[in-house]
Amino acid sequence: MLAHVLNSINDFFWSIPFIAFVIFVGAYFTIGSKFFTIVHFGHIFNNTFLSMFKKDAHKKTEGTVSPFEAICISVGGNVGMGTIGGVATAVATGGPGAVFWMWLWAFFGMMVKMVETTLGCYYRSKNEKGEYYGGGTYMLEKGIARELNHSKFGTTLAVLFGTGFIAQFLGGSQVFTISEILNTSFGIHPMIVTVLYTALLYYVIYHGIPGIATFEKYATPFKCLLYLIGCLFLILFNFQNIPHMFYLIFHDAFTGTAATGGFVGATISKVIGDGVARSINANEAGQGSSPFIYGSAKTEHPVKQALWASFDVFVNTMIVCTLTALCVIATGVWNSGITGASLSIAAFETAFGFGGDIFLGIVAILFGITVTSGWFSFYVAIINHGFRSHPILRDKLVKIFKLIYPLPNLIIVGSIVYTGNGPDLFWTIVNITLIAPVATNLLGLLILRKKFWTLFKDYKARYMGIGNINPNFFVFYEDDPKVFAQEEAIRNKAREIDIAAHSHR
Repeated sequence: MLAHVLNSINDFFWSIPFIAFVIFVGAYFTIGSKFFTIVHFGHIFNNTFLSMFKKDAHKKTEGTVSPFEAICISVGGNVGMGTIGGVATAVATGGPGAVFWMWLWAFFGMMVKMVETTLGCYYRSKNEKGEYYGGGTYMLEKGIARELNHSKFGTTLAVLFGTGFIAQFLGGSQVFTISEILNTSFGIHPMIVTVLYTALLYYVIYHGIPGIATFEKYATPFKCLLYLIGCLFLILFNFQNIPHMFYLIFHDAFTGTAATGGFVGATISKVIGDGVARSINANEAGQGSSPFIYGSAKTEHPVKQALWASFDVFVNTMIVCTLTALCVIATGVWNSGITGASLSIAAFETAFGFGGDIFLGIVAILFGITVTSGWFSFYVAIINHGFRSHPILRDKLVKIFKLIYPLPNLIIVGSIVYTGNGPDLFWTIVNITLIAPVATNLLGLLILRKKFWTLFKDYKARYMGIGNINPNFFVFYEDDPKVFAQEEAIRNKAREIDIAAHSHR
C-alpha cells in the first residue's frame, strides 16, 4: 500500500509538466548565455582542472576553503551511491533511453549550476568569526526578500527550500546502497554495515568543515580515478557491444523501451522522468546543494567560482554517471530484472567475477563516506544562515546536528531491510525528496535572472576581454557600503552576544 502511494506521488510530480519546467530553466540560461559552457569549455577547463596545478587554486584565508577544496567537497558530495545504484536503477526501470535524458539535463545543468553558484556566492554572508557561508537560502532571502523587496515571498521560498533541503538528510541513500553491495557480494548483514559506516561518519565529521575539506581533498580525486579505470576496463572488455549500446540509448530515448528479459518495459514519460530525476540527483544541478560550499571558497568573483561548479557537473554526469550506465548496458545485464546497486555488481561480475565484487565494495565505501561528509557541510551552512543573529544557539545546534546527522542511516536502512522493500522503492523516495528544493531553487534562479546576467557580463569583461569593465560595479552583495553596514550590524550584535556569554562563564 505504502509503495503504491509513494510511486503515485513520484509519477505525479516527475511527470511531463514538472520536467518541462526543469528543462525550460536549463534551456533558458544555456541559450541566453549563447551556449557558454560549450563554446567556452576550454576557458572553463583551463580555469578549473588545469588550474589545480597552480598555487591560486589552493589559496585560502581564515574563514574560507580553497577553490580546489570547494570542488572536492562538491564533487565528493555528489559523486556517490546515486552514481552506482541510482543510475543503474534509472536504466533498469526506464531503459537505456534514460541515459540520453540524463545527458540532456547535464548539458543544461552545467549552465544551471553556474547560475545557482554565482548567485549563492554573490549573496553570501560572513559571520562574526569571519567565516563565509553562501547558497540557496542566502540567495532567496537576500536577493528576493531584501533586494527585490518581496519580503514574504522571498522568505517563504527560503524556508521551503531550506526545510526541503534539510529533509534530504533523512534519506540515507549512501549507506543503503553500500549495505546492498556488501550484502550481495559478501553476505554481510546490512545493519552491521550500517552501524560500522555510522561510526566512520562520526569520525570524519568530528573536526567539522576544515577536517572534511582536508579529507575530501585527497579522497575525492582518488575515488573518481579508481572508478574511471575500472569502468573503462569493463566497457573495453565488451567492446563488441558498444555500437548496439549507443543505438539503444538514442532509439529508446524517443520510443520508450519494450519489455524484454526481466525488463517490464517503459513509456517515453517514464524514460524521461527517470533520466532527468537521476541526473539531478547525481550532479545536483538545480538542486542548490553545491553553492553552500562554493560560497565558502576564496574567490575574486562569483562567476569565477561558478566555473568550478559547471565543471563538476561535467565530471559527475558526463564521465562518472555515464560510465555506470554504459557498463550495465554494454554487459547486457540491464534487462535482467535486477535493480539498484546489485545491477552494477552483476555488470562487473561478467568480466571480473568475484574481483568485481571487491572492486565495487571498495568504491562504494569511498563514494559513500565522501558524499555523506560533504553534505554535512551543506547543512551547516543552512544552520549558520538561519541562526546567524544567535551565535550561541547556532553553535549549539551545529553540535547537536553533528550528533544526530548519522542516525537516519540506521533508521532508513533498518526500515527497508525489515519491511522487505527493495531498492526501486528507495530511489522513488529519493526522487520525492528532490521536489521541494529543485522547484524553489529553480524558481529563484528565474526571478533573479537579471542579477545573474549582470554578474555574467561583468565577469566576461574583467577576465575574458568581452565588453567594457564598469569600475563602480559591486562584485559581491556586501561590496555595497549600505549592505555592508546592515550585515556588519548583524555581526556586531552576534559578537556582543558572544562576548556577553563568555563573560558570564
